[in-house]
Amino acid sequence: MSRGILLAAGLLLTIAGCRSAPGPARASDAEPAPSPSPAVAPATPAVPAPAADASQQAKPAAAAADPAPAAPLPLRTSLTDPLSDAEQRWIDRAVERLPLRERIAQLVMVWVLGDFTNAADPAYAQVERQIREMGIGGVVMSLGSPIEVAAKVNSMQRAALERDPAIPLLVSSDLEPGLGRLEGGVFVPSLLPAGSATVLPSSMAIGATGSERNARDAGRVTGREAVAIGIHLVFAPVADVNNNPANPVINIRSFGEDPAAVAGMVSAFVSGVQQAGAMATVKHFPGHGDTDTDSHHALPLVPANRAQLDTVELVPFRSAIASGVAGVMSAHIALPAVQDSVTPATLSPAVMDDLLRDELGFSGLAVTDALTMEGIGRGYTTEESAVLAVQAGSDVLLMPREVERTISGVEAAVRRGDISAERIEASLRRLLEWKVRTNAVARPITSLEETRRVVAAPEHLAAARGIAEESITLLRDEASLVPLRDNGAARIVAFVYAPESEITAGRAFLATLRENRDVVTHRITPAASAAQLDSLASTLRAGDDIVVTTHVRRIEGEGRTAVPPHVANWINSLARSRSAVVIAFGNPYVIRQFPSVSSYMVTFALAPSSEAAAARALAGSIPIRGRAPVSLPGFFSKGAGISRGGPE
Repeated sequence: MSRGILLAAGLLLTIAGCRSAPGPARASDAEPAPSPSPAVAPATPAVPAPAADASQQAKPAAAAADPAPAAPLPLRTSLTDPLSDAEQRWIDRAVERLPLRERIAQLVMVWVLGDFTNAADPAYAQVERQIREMGIGGVVMSLGSPIEVAAKVNSMQRAALERDPAIPLLVSSDLEPGLGRLEGGVFVPSLLPAGSATVLPSSMAIGATGSERNARDAGRVTGREAVAIGIHLVFAPVADVNNNPANPVINIRSFGEDPAAVAGMVSAFVSGVQQAGAMATVKHFPGHGDTDTDSHHALPLVPANRAQLDTVELVPFRSAIASGVAGVMSAHIALPAVQDSVTPATLSPAVMDDLLRDELGFSGLAVTDALTMEGIGRGYTTEESAVLAVQAGSDVLLMPREVERTISGVEAAVRRGDISAERIEASLRRLLEWKVRTNAVARPITSLEETRRVVAAPEHLAAARGIAEESITLLRDEASLVPLRDNGAARIVAFVYAPESEITAGRAFLATLRENRDVVTHRITPAASAAQLDSLASTLRAGDDIVVTTHVRRIEGEGRTAVPPHVANWINSLARSRSAVVIAFGNPYVIRQFPSVSSYMVTFALAPSSEAAAARALAGSIPIRGRAPVSLPGFFSKGAGISRGGPE
């Protein structure tokens, strides 16, 4: 669910269909003094299952004098250490004091945009009502600047803590490398940045470095910044094996197409996130890589037989579970090898219980993918999808269309015996345990000073830059154009293709390129006509160094991964008539649209650090050492890459 945002003259503008949603920080709220992030030990081989003390559970719930469930607990220094007696008592008391309807509400997470909104804003008021009156258990934070997200989380946590019983929210967010969920956007028309968390290169870019150390570092940066913003549950990494170049929804979100290599990267990223004190969540179980349908629009079918599942799709998930991953997110896909061709895996007990829990031995938190997606929305009512997801084995119902109907539907299913009360309590206990383990209970309010100290720290930006530089991959260079040779007179003519919404595309690339060369820039959008494109080509001089960049973002819900045909044909024609270097930012598969290109460089990412790294590589300032973690038959193979600079 990637959505881009811009800040214009201090107003948040959405450019990809985001709806406005809740929650400001209140200016009068006092923030606690900053405290250092806890040192968290590496994950143990398996996530411990919630402990159950029968003697404690047998205590009467009438202990009205007992402390509220949100009573302070000591800060934990490890996600995986056994629960203390005090922590177990907190969980037991919380369970005892929640009636059935509120137990179910705890399993619901609602979507919240991370923008500034006034406290009286209707969208914020709705979420606050869901917290205060319904007792929902968590939120999933979307786009916003780090400070605004942290402040809004604090506001919602205070609302949760004012309930009786007072149980803090479990806060989640899609923090995959490269998604930029916590980018603050830019001010227009000046394009001044509005402040951002560290924007890492994508998972596929990390895969191109071939370094699990880079994956672990990326996870650690993600986890540290999440904790500093008040986010406990990180919906990353993607564990899908991208073995289908036509996949419109995974693409560069995957570490690659080799199951073993992806497994290593996934486990390393999980380790980094959880060492930092946040929960990692692998997705999309049991594998969304081998499909050509976007589950935001329809139900994809994964044709793999059981043997392929075992040797390809399930390999990274097995590795992550063995590494102690805290969460698993389901996929809205049909899997005939396990269930049938019409039931989404999210709603299948054969997938979410038999395969995930029993066969793979997962004991952590099972989360549905967004219940607003058409891969699950078609053919099921709000109530049906919620009930079936719980029956299948999910603990968290993510982003249901209608919260009250979701809770009522599950409650009615329990009342009529379709779901047992014990089944609801099991999920509730898992959820509460992770609220304890992530320090959501011990430290529900985030210090904004700590946010400023940790987020986008110099060492985090340096890690992003290092990964970006190591990921640059040169797949073709028949005329040895790379690096460009500066003869002192030639200029660089750069044609930058990007959709109109990508207003900052090419900005970091061009700024870095201009540090040493004269650069003439022409921006091309999908609206450019054939005549306009031809007129641009006519401005070229003999001796010009020609560079074409494509900035193609895979956007969930749109499945847009291609350059418009008329633009692609123009690039192909230009490559036949003139020597040109084409650099693909984002989707590496676009070369099939302009096969005549003889010099082709890929970054597998759209991050500013990747743009700057590509410019340095083009100028010869850094060596090129990346290797493709995916293949495109007829164009390049997995492991392909031409080395330039430094020792061969």
